[in-house]
Amino acid sequence: MNLAPYIDHTILKPDATQDMVRKLCAEAREYGFASVCVNSCHTRLVAEALAGSDVKTCVVVGFPLGAMATSAKVFETQQAVRDGAQEIDMVINVGAIKDGRWEFVQDDIYAVVEAARPAKVKVILETCLLTDDEKLRSCEVSVAAGAAFVKTSTGFSTGGATLADVALMNSAVAGQALVKASGGVRDAATARAMIDAGADRIGTSNGVTIIKG
Repeated sequence: MNLAPYIDHTILKPDATQDMVRKLCAEAREYGFASVCVNSCHTRLVAEALAGSDVKTCVVVGFPLGAMATSAKVFETQQAVRDGAQEIDMVINVGAIKDGRWEFVQDDIYAVVEAARPAKVKVILETCLLTDDEKLRSCEVSVAAGAAFVKTSTGFSTGGATLADVALMNSAVAGQALVKASGGVRDAATARAMIDAGADRIGTSNGVTIIKG
């Protein structure tokens, strides 16, 4: 299995420098990864570095907590798209899920989906903080809001992707959206297992290691 087209080559740590981001872009072009995923301050740099390649520019929004105002997520999304983002990974509002405010959760996602057009939106559920019922409902409202993907994790909370969560999410979206496994995928065997469980994309900062493994 060629894992490269599944991988969002990722650098989201706060001390990421421009040189580190440029290196990631060069690796993504060399290996043919699906995208390079960065914080929004690096959007233009990545878009320029990837110009002329098939590698997409992916930008996180509302990262890593998802707890900011919808209008802030919308503004960040619009700016990212203006700067060259082709995919947006937004963090769901976990507190609103815990409150049972599902209409707000769906409206929050829908606002980002509309602001992102024509870029595709992945909704980060932060599964380690949710019950299985909340995961299922989050997938349902993400699909209803027009998201292209549901994604397991930010990688900055209490846990990352699990095979059980990927399988659950894949079942929940029922072909109406794709699934991204992110957080803790560090080797080829784990990546393959995630794909077998239903993942269509793998978010990882270990893309080169996975390919060489």
